[in-house]
Amino acid sequence: MAVDKEKLQEESVIRRFYQIVLSWDYFRLLKDFKKQKNDGKEGGAADESLSTLVKVKTRYKDVDDYISTYEPLIFEEAKSQIIKEKEDEEVTEWKKGVVTSYTEGDGFHFLEFPCEINEGESISQNDLLLLSKDKFVDGKKLPTVYAFALVENVRKFSDARLLRARLYLAGEFSHYDTDCVKSSPRLLNMRSHICVSERQLYFMKMCSLSTIAREYLAVRTIGFLPYKDLILNAIGENPSTDAEGWKISIPLQEYVESTFNQYQREAIIAGLSPKAFVLIQGPPGTGKTQTILGLLSTILHSTPPRVHSKSGMFELKRGPQLPIEEKRKHWGLASPWLNSVNPRDSLMPKDGDDGFFPTTGNELKPEAVTSSRKYRVRILVCAPSNSALDEIVLRVVNGGLHDECDRPYTPNIVRIGLKAHHSIKQVALDELVKGKRATANKSSTDKQSSGPGGNNDDSIRAALLDEATIVFSTLSFSGSHIFTKLNRSFDVVIIDEAAQAVEPATLVPLANQCKKVFLVGDPAQLPATVISDVAKNHGYGTSLFERLMQAGYPVKMLKTQYRMHPEIRSFPSSEFYEDALVDGDDVKIRTQRDWHQYRCFGPFCFFDVHEGKETRPSGSGSWINAEEVDFVLFLYQKLITQYPSLKSGNQVAIISPYRQQVKLFQKRFEETFGVSSQEIVDICTVDGCQVN
Repeated sequence: MAVDKEKLQEESVIRRFYQIVLSWDYFRLLKDFKKQKNDGKEGGAADESLSTLVKVKTRYKDVDDYISTYEPLIFEEAKSQIIKEKEDEEVTEWKKGVVTSYTEGDGFHFLEFPCEINEGESISQNDLLLLSKDKFVDGKKLPTVYAFALVENVRKFSDARLLRARLYLAGEFSHYDTDCVKSSPRLLNMRSHICVSERQLYFMKMCSLSTIAREYLAVRTIGFLPYKDLILNAIGENPSTDAEGWKISIPLQEYVESTFNQYQREAIIAGLSPKAFVLIQGPPGTGKTQTILGLLSTILHSTPPRVHSKSGMFELKRGPQLPIEEKRKHWGLASPWLNSVNPRDSLMPKDGDDGFFPTTGNELKPEAVTSSRKYRVRILVCAPSNSALDEIVLRVVNGGLHDECDRPYTPNIVRIGLKAHHSIKQVALDELVKGKRATANKSSTDKQSSGPGGNNDDSIRAALLDEATIVFSTLSFSGSHIFTKLNRSFDVVIIDEAAQAVEPATLVPLANQCKKVFLVGDPAQLPATVISDVAKNHGYGTSLFERLMQAGYPVKMLKTQYRMHPEIRSFPSSEFYEDALVDGDDVKIRTQRDWHQYRCFGPFCFFDVHEGKETRPSGSGSWINAEEVDFVLFLYQKLITQYPSLKSGNQVAIISPYRQQVKLFQKRFEETFGVSSQEIVDICTVDGCQVN
């Protein structure tokens, strides 16, 4: 009954989100956006419609307080994403469609129309489209028939694609009050236009609403989370002093003791505690990913102090140990096939296969044979980006986990989502589905049968995810519909780079009703990406990790760093970590280079290019500084002239906060040296050049 109530609530929430977004006036969004920018430059008064926004708090008194704070900020972010796509990206061409069918339902209008998708273009489910009776160009006379539409699905249609789109044409809302609808001429005109089939219209793709819709749903349904009070109040439960954590075997304990440093061990041990939330702060180079691997090993192979029975809870107790000879006698009585043939194997089936299977000589996987566990913990590992996620996946694929006997192995894992790195292709869900489908097709061919089950990709995906011990997904994709089809929920969720995600994004995977959550990240590094300046100024970029930390929730910090030269470590340690970072063994020797003898090529050096001037290219939200580009390339030329070995193997990186600056670097590099920078040096943005 609770599940049905939650499902109805989710449907109501998504319906509300679509109603509000699809009712927006595109040209009013543009006007408000320009006004906000001008007010910011001129120091003018803030838009009246923004006066009701509330800044993100450290604690919330109840669910309503939480939702009323985040809901308007999410909508502000959604507006900026719509406008940003139009402003920053290349101009999208208008496409023509002809309405072939039209229906109404649940207050929405649904229409279908075919369209051609050119190479390099894509239109997918949950993409937001701008529909119009006529083409129009910004700055020209405003159209009178236009509206937003959401792509419901895309199907093959002859040589083109058939789009099914959802529109809301009843009117517009004031301050997100869906009970108060104001009639709109443009929406009424659109309704009249599409009500008759074979009507021509034009459309333009604006952006995808998948991620923002999932985050909105997560915020609005936070009341269903078992640890909502912890999230709202930022106060953890206080387990009684005699509350025991989970236990690990002696070999696995010895592996942890010998492999991890003091601070990593403390984080792993904290992971075995009864706490529902565990926060682990990992500054650069402190072995954050390695610690996550240790967490995975111990969680998967730990034993709870209590186990459930039908009648309640009982303690696991052992009787007195028997002498070894007495043990052997009991083993012999219980397992006669150890010294002779298995009694079951001597019983032959009467009518073919009637359920008897030989057991002597069966080869089982080592982990299954030796495991003392009577259950299997299921883990969901998430990260905001594909690159951060795939770093962990690759380490697990390469045998980065240890079982209770301290043997390295790779568990059954699935990486779900888009853009999986080629190095972990073998565990990507789409590749696994292809393999299963090929096997099923071959089997059905051999049997001259074509049962529908083998070709049902959704069923295959659900089966693969149900079988997996660990599922890897980006935060957004963990809200995908495929997770609703699973027969088993996740016991544990681990979120890497948790400080680089807005709080609503972090809530998305928690909707899987897990029992324990690990937030791993570092608030002192890059914050979450927020497009809306309005939302950012109201604290929307604050991660759940940072908010809990600010409220005094306990955090385990990794303090031993193995990546940076001590001179590089010195500044961030004092500036961001209260001088808490310490250097690992031999880190100074390992990070020393010949060019450090020159002050300008030392481990850490500032240059003041005071004549440089920042400019913003037309139609872009990014920045460039041509003088800085010239100086950096001059410095690079001097470096490789003195040390020619640096010209190979991408040993040098040029990093900038701005995308346009990166593009200018790449262009000038090729002009200066006559070769593409990709072959010699890594030129990238700050967030695109992170190392786990």
